[in-house]
Amino acid sequence: MDPAHLLLLLVAGFGAGICNAIAGGGSLLSFPALLATGLPPVAATVTNAVSVWPGYLGGATALRKRLDDHRELVPRLVLTGALGAAVGVVVLLVAPPKVFAALVPYLILSATALFTAQPMLSRRLAERTGDSPLLLFAGVFVGGAYGAYFNGGMGIVLLTALALGIDASITLLNGLKSLLTLTVSTTATVAVALFGPVHWLAVAVLAPACLLGGVAGAKLADRLRPKAFRTLVIVFGVGAGVAMLIP
Repeated sequence: MDPAHLLLLLVAGFGAGICNAIAGGGSLLSFPALLATGLPPVAATVTNAVSVWPGYLGGATALRKRLDDHRELVPRLVLTGALGAAVGVVVLLVAPPKVFAALVPYLILSATALFTAQPMLSRRLAERTGDSPLLLFAGVFVGGAYGAYFNGGMGIVLLTALALGIDASITLLNGLKSLLTLTVSTTATVAVALFGPVHWLAVAVLAPACLLGGVAGAKLADRLRPKAFRTLVIVFGVGAGVAMLIP
């Protein structure tokens, strides 16, 4: 691997880990970095999916106590998320690569827009009252399919689905969201590891960097300015998306 690409993946992976620990959206850093190393879009997204998996495991483990209030929903939600992820990964691997390549700029820009709107969405969703099982399971299925097809913004999509379907605070729902992101990520990781064009050398560089960034982000969360970090991710996401739209 080219030394410049190695450095890029290390920096992007570390930044993605910090971002996921503080606000989510780390794939908006790591996925474009993989593209910049020369990987085709499908190879980049499956490599990214495998690389960020340890971070989802850590998040779900740290927030497992927040599952207690909705323990009875967990099996059905996990099954729904896994089914959605299976559909998403099948579409990713079976559809012509040029379809995903054509969608990539719009997926990056859409995920960036969702990431930008996350604080406002969280405030609005926190004001809702009443459960809606249909919205809940439909949203989790769609979130699972989206997360397996394109990882960027998956946590925001799943948290929105949970907040629309369950009358509870965003803080309490974060445990369910972390479990579902781990479910979707695990399903996608197993599938692409077996059948996808994973670039394992890039995984060997990116995954440890993401993990170290996550640990650092968890420790520095109270000292860093989330707004400043969010701004950096948004600028990077918009820049990557727009750059890919320019011939």
